[in-house]
Amino acid sequence: MRITVKLDGFEGAQSAAYAILWLDKETRRWSREGHQAVEVPDWGGLRSGFNGTMICGQQVGDPICVLERLDVDAPDGPCEGLAGRVLWYADGAGVKSTGRWHVQCIDREQIKAEHGVFAGEERI
Repeated sequence: MRITVKLDGFEGAQSAAYAILWLDKETRRWSREGHQAVEVPDWGGLRSGFNGTMICGQQVGDPICVLERLDVDAPDGPCEGLAGRVLWYADGAGVKSTGRWHVQCIDREQIKAEHGVFAGEERI
């Protein structure tokens, strides 16, 4: 299952600032599909936390941000249109700003990337 999530509405950022992420439930990875005025790595790992889904870097350490109340481990996954608050972190120094997230699309089909480099996979 792949979940497309849009992050926007960040405090203190340009009004057009956004990031679009694909969350892959099976591989526990995400990739950045688009962004403007928001610095987000190309890809990283997902972790579930007590208050939502943590978007982490490639080493899956401290979160880059937390999508509050988004449960990617729910049996049927989230539903399209679901929304909540983003807690954006900077260098593990606590919450830098807040914004919004909302689920734009859910793809329940198994997806195989055309080239094996999606989210850091090695080429075969």
